[in-house]
Amino acid sequence: MGSEAGAEADLAQRFVAFAVSAGVLRFGEFRTKAGRLSPYFFNSALFDDGAKLMRLAEFYAGRLLASGVGFDMLFGPAYKGITLAAATAVELARRGRNVPFAHNRKEAKAHGEGGTLVGAPLAGRVVIIDDVITDGASKRESVKLIRAAGAKPAAVLIALDRMERGGDDERLSARSAVEDFTREHAVPVFAIATLSDLLQYLDSAADPALAAHRHAVIAYRQRYGV
Repeated sequence: MGSEAGAEADLAQRFVAFAVSAGVLRFGEFRTKAGRLSPYFFNSALFDDGAKLMRLAEFYAGRLLASGVGFDMLFGPAYKGITLAAATAVELARRGRNVPFAHNRKEAKAHGEGGTLVGAPLAGRVVIIDDVITDGASKRESVKLIRAAGAKPAAVLIALDRMERGGDDERLSARSAVEDFTREHAVPVFAIATLSDLLQYLDSAADPALAAHRHAVIAYRQRYGV
């Protein structure tokens, strides 16, 4: 058990380092969707070339296989999840685990095959692949689509868990968006890395300019974190 936990922690640290080097994880002052002033920002859209996407898929596939979750296919919520699910499916096939994948589109198509679902038919145990969970809306819609098709949402796999409570400053939720999602749908959520992993990375950062952001991230966590 200890070796498995150590391998996951190592994967998380390597992922944070990769995200920082790729410019996907940045530090400074950023306004979040909830209107909060965050000292860091994770933008998966900046995994924007073949080499970065190939490396990213290695992390997703590695974390999924390490989770021990049984699965038969992948699902990518529109729009960022589409690329992430496809890339992860390619990496899984490279590792000898060929599984189908599907995604949705936000507007139903009236011609051709029609509908909102694209790709392999939803069946069996389905893992939802996405970048983060903020309000959980796209993941809730994904769960509905999967269950409506008679399949089972087996898990959600995201890149980064901000471990952040929802609500406004006057009335913060007691749980994080990930915890609320798991509680509402009884579907486990796994992350390649969490805010705790990010802080561990800053603790050991050799670059003083990078390490200097640690106090701001800690203060933000103390205010909004779980």
